[in-house]
Amino acid sequence: MKSSKLLIILAFFSIYVFWGSTYLLNKLAVSELPPLFLASLRFTVAGVFILVLALALGKSLKLSWKQLRNCSIAGFLFLAYGNGVFVWALKFVDSGFAALEASINPLIILILMRVYHKKPIKLKSIIGIVLGVVGMYVLVSQDSLNLEEGSAIGILLIFTCVLSWSIGSVFVAQAELPKNFFISTGYQMLIAGLMLCVASFLFNETWSMPTQWTDQTQLAMLGLILFGSIAAFTSFNYLLKVVSTEKVATSGYVNPVIALLLGWYFLGELITIQTIIAAVLLLLGVYFINSKKD
Repeated sequence: MKSSKLLIILAFFSIYVFWGSTYLLNKLAVSELPPLFLASLRFTVAGVFILVLALALGKSLKLSWKQLRNCSIAGFLFLAYGNGVFVWALKFVDSGFAALEASINPLIILILMRVYHKKPIKLKSIIGIVLGVVGMYVLVSQDSLNLEEGSAIGILLIFTCVLSWSIGSVFVAQAELPKNFFISTGYQMLIAGLMLCVASFLFNETWSMPTQWTDQTQLAMLGLILFGSIAAFTSFNYLLKVVSTEKVATSGYVNPVIALLLGWYFLGELITIQTIIAAVLLLLGVYFINSKKD
């Protein structure tokens, strides 16, 4: 029981902190690499690594056609579209703003669960969502938060990515997938990586070898593969099966705070009193959603 609780805590740390860092890492990498190529390479390498490691540990990679279909659907919703297009949008939208926009994910999930599963929205969840939305507005309304020129389409695409991710979260919580979360993650990543590879080819992106990249891009890609993909996404798939979907979605509130702190530390971005107030509101939103019983 204690080991299970510890695993859940570590998994939440992974999706809160590691995913919060991916906004910065993606922004750094996409400044040099084509977005679909970047995402394709990231998920293909991570997926192959996970499956090879599973084989080395004596795990069976067999899965039914239904499980393969569900892995493909989840891989598309989460990674091929949900992440691949998101990375593309980062070429036009500031990473901090993108993280803030993604924080509406818990709200969308609660609405989807109310519509499709007839699951009532509890009072504490409503309070948490309101606090999260208010916190997001406080952050977005800052004069110091400037959007890049021509970012309207990027903002719209990020919203569709958040919607895709929300649908995927509700789907995976009920779908039949490989029982081993590590293997399930590996298949989703490999399938999504192949999808993104085809998309990159169709959009005629320029591919390059890692030896041609700057040190900054190499380190960013390494972080995306090890922490953002292997550690965080495996934790995400695990949590969707052991805790409520809306609790997992609270990462959408914490990630913006992490993203802003990393932007301040590594890029010298300004953190104002308004930012701190917004961060407190976002974290209170997490508390209210997490404090209700499943």
